[in-house]
Amino acid sequence: MTPSPDLGGRLLAGVSRSFYLSVRVLPGPLRAPIGLGYLLARASDTIADCAEIPWAARREQLGVFGEIIRTGERDHLRALQTQIQPQQPDERRLIERLPECLDWLEHVPEFERAEIRGVLAHIIRGQSLDLERFGDGSACVALADAGQLEEYTYLVAGCVGEFWTRLCAGLIGSFSRLDSGKLSELGKSFGQGLQLINILRDLRADLEAGRCYLPQSELAALELAPDQILRRPEAAQRVVERWMERARMRLGDGHRYIAAVPDKRVRVACFLPWYLGSKTLDLLEKRPPLLSRTRVKVPRATVRKALFFALPVAFSNRALDRVAKSP
Repeated sequence: MTPSPDLGGRLLAGVSRSFYLSVRVLPGPLRAPIGLGYLLARASDTIADCAEIPWAARREQLGVFGEIIRTGERDHLRALQTQIQPQQPDERRLIERLPECLDWLEHVPEFERAEIRGVLAHIIRGQSLDLERFGDGSACVALADAGQLEEYTYLVAGCVGEFWTRLCAGLIGSFSRLDSGKLSELGKSFGQGLQLINILRDLRADLEAGRCYLPQSELAALELAPDQILRRPEAAQRVVERWMERARMRLGDGHRYIAAVPDKRVRVACFLPWYLGSKTLDLLEKRPPLLSRTRVKVPRATVRKALFFALPVAFSNRALDRVAKSP
């Protein structure tokens, strides 16, 4: 089966924002499985975050979607589509077109289908844990400790770095100057770093919704409760800075991942989120997220710079190093 070009085109672009750029520059064999995997992961994220329905219903429908992905059985798909009605038009269109995405999944080669199902199982597990841990938002709840935060970033993003690495190795052959195990570890850390940056950027909005990703154990050491953070943001700044340092370290692993990959298209596809993530973290360090009411977002000029730098980086680790050192 050949999927509608719109699934990997306008639909993907509508829900993937900057990641669409990475998908489009990938080598041909990788575009379909990575694009499809992203669409399905974005659908599960839409279900988990659909504010239009109660928390318990989101949790139930996320479980339904996980079973659909795992088994291919669609008995409850129509009910899911009826209940999940997000306000955002592109997300609503994605839910409407889930049958086509699932048809696509059924017809990709077995290796790709198994990999997509495997990574979706991890992602949905992470999203389900999020719903369980934070509850309905009636009270501000924090993750218990650093282990829970590390677990969450692995399940929703670190596993994607592993998935990406396995697909590249399986579909384009000689893929890295490092052994597969080491490269997979770097990919996992790279993905976790990008997710950490997203979490840090959204700290204030999540706290307002009753979700605190800053670990309770670290807040308790400062005699600070989760529901006090927005009233005393300076008090939590030490914890925020610690996790910014962690994100920076993981971006360093992303740098090493890119440097180890000889394929020019894959290098560019990895470089774009790495560069935009680095610049987002720079902005967060200048404008701490708890101390600013404006959500940090890299300007379009930064996206244009990423595209400008991508070409020399595709051919040279020296160019990559120069970009990493540039302000």
